[in-house]
Amino acid sequence: MKLALVGYGKMGRMLDELAPQYGFEVTAKIDANDDIALAKRADVAIEFSTPEAALGNIEKLAALGVPAVIGTTGWLKEMDRVKAAVAATNTGLVWSPNFSIGVLIFTKLVREASKWMAAEQQYGAWAWEIHHITKKDAPSGTMIKLVEEMKSAGYPRGIDVAASRAGAHPGTHEIGFDSAADTITLRHAARSREGFARGALRAAQWIPGKRGVFEFSEVFGEMQ
Repeated sequence: MKLALVGYGKMGRMLDELAPQYGFEVTAKIDANDDIALAKRADVAIEFSTPEAALGNIEKLAALGVPAVIGTTGWLKEMDRVKAAVAATNTGLVWSPNFSIGVLIFTKLVREASKWMAAEQQYGAWAWEIHHITKKDAPSGTMIKLVEEMKSAGYPRGIDVAASRAGAHPGTHEIGFDSAADTITLRHAARSREGFARGALRAAQWIPGKRGVFEFSEVFGEMQ
């Protein structure tokens, strides 16, 4: 399959390196100053750009009729607009705040722990993440998703959320529950961007021929 990469920073280069392992030929590498119409002949596009550019890129890819995998965060408040753009051209899109399969499993563990902790009044909760200094959104899209999962699982008390930006850190997310008697900590630490890239490439194999907007965590089981 022919693959277009929209955004050619560190993630774009990682995707370019790994793409042949998943049966892709990279036919377009589109950065900030390039015409996104270069993606038109691709079978699928993977978008990792910036929060400012993501929404426009999504709408342009939909208009071109190119199925898309969206890894950029910071645009989720515009989900209705994205769904309308995809529906208007009968294309497909997979999005996620984090395409790491490890993070997907970590999120399920956090949700399960939150169910157990809902009735344990003695425990308070915190959520903390750290990323590299150039990551613009804080807290991360992944952290926002984790806190949403905790609340939807029934955790009823306040959750103290914090974010740090330093150095070249690829990303750590930590959820903790603390009482006078003990502390329980759940943590996912990325060692590199490779896990995110491999998950996005799995999604790119799956989305061609699909119609609608899908969240990676909801359809991952179909990609096995």
